[in-house]
Amino acid sequence: MELDSGNIAWMLTASALVLFMTPGLGFFYGGLTRNKNVLSTIMQSFITTGVVAILWCVVGYSLAFGPDQGKGLIGNFDWVGLKNVGAEPGGPNGAVYGLGIPHLLFMSFQMMFAIITPALITGAFAERAKFGPFLIFTALWSLLVYVPVAHWVFAYDGWLSAFSTNANAPDIGLNSLDFAGGLAIHVNAGVAAIAAVIVFGKRKGYGKEPMEPHDVTMVVLGAAILWVGWFGFNAGSAGGATPQAVYAFVNTAVAAATAGLAWTLASWQFGGKPSVVGVAAGAVAGLVAITPASGYVMPMEAIAIGAVAGVLCYGAVRLRAKIGFDDSLDVVGVHGVGGMWGALATGIFANKAVSGLAYADGILQGDWHRFTDAAIGVVVIGAYSFIITFVLLKVLDMTIGIRVSEEEEELGLDVTQHGERAYTSDEAGVPLGGGTILPAPPATYAASLPKQQQAARPTV
Repeated sequence: MELDSGNIAWMLTASALVLFMTPGLGFFYGGLTRNKNVLSTIMQSFITTGVVAILWCVVGYSLAFGPDQGKGLIGNFDWVGLKNVGAEPGGPNGAVYGLGIPHLLFMSFQMMFAIITPALITGAFAERAKFGPFLIFTALWSLLVYVPVAHWVFAYDGWLSAFSTNANAPDIGLNSLDFAGGLAIHVNAGVAAIAAVIVFGKRKGYGKEPMEPHDVTMVVLGAAILWVGWFGFNAGSAGGATPQAVYAFVNTAVAAATAGLAWTLASWQFGGKPSVVGVAAGAVAGLVAITPASGYVMPMEAIAIGAVAGVLCYGAVRLRAKIGFDDSLDVVGVHGVGGMWGALATGIFANKAVSGLAYADGILQGDWHRFTDAAIGVVVIGAYSFIITFVLLKVLDMTIGIRVSEEEEELGLDVTQHGERAYTSDEAGVPLGGGTILPAPPATYAASLPKQQQAARPTV
């Protein structure tokens, strides 16, 4: 097999686009929080790139994509420290793609997926997490949850892999058809968010104080970055510049557009106004839902998937608000529910004409097995993610504590966790960040700030 410069160029571009999604997520989440917590929210997404990238190169990639150790559950240590992972063509999925991309490039593309997945969870506990324990949780979750699930779904010999009918895979007859991560990323992170909300508890004042997004323009900017990056996310999962990548690209565009419109119309009908935050959230819901199906369905089916996602996820968010479940930035409603719908929808609408895989037909093409395989994936991955996430957070909470104090939460995580503010003024008492004036930090807190910040403590 020879290297293909065209496919290499596309996969380099796709990898960069997926990486750009994580800071884009930071903007999307940051705009949805109150102004006193915007930096801490962005930081949680941004710092995840450092934590996960190192772990992925040292050990995570080898365990996720190394040769299976039995039953399709986990890889081995053959590629620890990227040993024997270089510029040669192929890699673990070389026999599937056959597109002449370097092994190291395949590793890099998958690293970007590993980075954004734990970052998605941060929206569930925004505005109340200690930074140190958060870093530990991110590292442990990446290794104990994302890595094995990625092996199950993405590895050539994983037990839920789309390629598990291959002779090297466990003979259990399951093919989840998760093209770009509906199960491995969105269901995984969305269900983990449920566990996180339960362990962290509600924010101080939740349900009693207004907690509106402090910067809707930032929300829309973040959603736009996510949308553009998602073309790399989905079309890049074809492994090269192929016809299947074109389907994934078009499906990504139309599903997100339809979902954004559907959410807007639903919010207009039931909320009285067409929400700007709603159209941004709806587009993201459509992106989530089309992710597993993008390389397996036709564009008209992608529109149907997006339409249902927009209405379904809007309903999930309204239900969350009604029952008082403090998922701060609606990770469960958008990523969890959207990911589940997308996985099941793949089993309904998949058409082998798109992928060329003989078994990649859904219910509408006369094969119900892909639907049941997806349902099994939703249940098993959801259960595994919830249990491990809950245990991890409980242990961290019982040992070092995961939540800031009430005083720190009142002051905001930007100043208490990072000693910085997103919006400052030289004059005390000047309204900032939407007109909100907060009291100056108490003397005990001021003493903990760097000396250059102790002299003048402007309100935020």
